[in-house]
Amino acid sequence: MKDFKVLVVDDEKDFLEMTVNRMLKRNLSCEGAASGEEAVEKIANGRFDVVLLDVKMPGMDGIETLREIKKLKPLVEVVMLTGHASVESGIDGMKLGAFDYLMKPIELDTLLEKLESAYDKKCIHEEKIVQAQMKKDMARPF
Repeated sequence: MKDFKVLVVDDEKDFLEMTVNRMLKRNLSCEGAASGEEAVEKIANGRFDVVLLDVKMPGMDGIETLREIKKLKPLVEVVMLTGHASVESGIDGMKLGAFDYLMKPIELDTLLEKLESAYDKKCIHEEKIVQAQMKKDMARPF
């Protein structure tokens, strides 16, 4: 497993704790947030590579949280979690920049593969930015 940091955001306490604990047992750096507001605060003040974000939450829902995450840290990849047959919300999330969406319940191995793919995409974007900056620096006259 690659070394990257995940933020799991879900208002269902049992699901949140179970998911975070299962990822930690797989030696994945992971934290939890029980609301969209808490997630935005953690994103603003911390370093996360991938966010696993529930769509249906009271207060700031997943779509609103996604918008705020992308404003704060556009390169952070977000995987939406949909339950209650809310596939439409998952698709809406992808239109706003989410990497993908998954239906609850989800098998851990499938989830980990998706999170790793999201991290790989983030790394590709970061590398492109570095290369573009290097090219720009090299084009400057001395």
